[in-house]
Amino acid sequence: VQLQASGGGLVQPGGSLRLSCAASGLALSNNIMGWFRQAPGKEREFVATIDRSGATTVYADSVKDRFTISRDNARTTVFLQMGSLTPDDTAVYYCAVTSPRNYWGQGTQVTVSS
Repeated sequence: VQLQASGGGLVQPGGSLRLSCAASGLALSNNIMGWFRQAPGKEREFVATIDRSGATTVYADSVKDRFTISRDNARTTVFLQMGSLTPDDTAVYYCAVTSPRNYWGQGTQVTVSS
């Protein structure tokens, strides 16, 4: 299983980014997917998760109403649309398969700075 995250970069506060996670080696539609992040000096934390069909999503309070997780099972890709970014969102963002098994991608750096 491979999870390839992309779309990170440097963005100004208030800006937006869209992260993508391309999955291979598994049937994406059979798996619950999530995004997590790890800021410097902090533990990895949950950001968002989406069920197999895409009908149910859950967000961390810190990103609710600013981030949107979505998936395209046909393209085996999961997305994280991020808006109203603040410096507190600076982190390495990881996509993951969370159920039924646990797999992690390599992460993509998001830096929010003026």
